[in-house]
Amino acid sequence: MLNLIITVLANSLGIFVASRWVAGFGFTGGFGELLLTGAVLGVFFMILKPVLKVLSFPVILLTLGLFSLVINAFLLWLLTLVVPVLTIQGLGAYVWGTLLITIINLVAHRMAR
Repeated sequence: MLNLIITVLANSLGIFVASRWVAGFGFTGGFGELLLTGAVLGVFFMILKPVLKVLSFPVILLTLGLFSLVINAFLLWLLTLVVPVLTIQGLGAYVWGTLLITIINLVAHRMAR
């Protein structure tokens, strides 16, 4: 349960930071929508990401794990379809937003240990 709370808060913080620092990454909602967006992204990461990683394992292996960034960017794109207050324009915004959210998640989970 604590892991889920940390994931939602870290995703929300990552989306907030990306919307402030990354050109083309926009979030127009309030705090409640931010938490909801972080929760939806957490559900995507828990349900869709493992399936996509299994299906693309040979490509992940060939790219030494860098294809995982493409999977995360794809999940962010799906998130923009589900959550209308999030807009991401341009490949660079997807890549930098994905990197920021991933780094914030890693730091949050390591600090929680």
